[in-house]
Amino acid sequence: MELDERKNVDLLVNHFWKLGYFTVSRRFGTYLPEPSKVGRFDVDIIAKQKNKYAIGITLSEDDIQDTNLLEKLEFLATRKTKYSKSPVTLIVGVQSKLYKRIKNILEKVIPEARKNIKLMQILEKTIDGVNISKRSNEVLFS
Repeated sequence: MELDERKNVDLLVNHFWKLGYFTVSRRFGTYLPEPSKVGRFDVDIIAKQKNKYAIGITLSEDDIQDTNLLEKLEFLATRKTKYSKSPVTLIVGVQSKLYKRIKNILEKVIPEARKNIKLMQILEKTIDGVNISKRSNEVLFS
């Protein structure tokens, strides 16, 4: 179970990097500290892009069954930075099999919070059609 969570957090960190965010803290990180709780909720990633901040969470099947999920999403999506009071983006990472269910849940979130939420599918990409053993073994440096 923990390996799946670790892999999902790693894949969500990759999405943050693609969006141009610098990871400040993350769960299951080797060199970065664990993020502190936001309110009473655990988060997976806290990231920064210039003066904008983002919170990242991954949702699993168990999280969908939680009765406090809607409250958690609304609370995290309505956070603001301490001094500039600018909104903090909530990036929710879900596996593709749960994407439609989470999308339906997000429709129930209040509009003020919904505009700060980005839903992302976390997919493990593989190299299609390329077998590592069949790659040419060219010498790059002699």
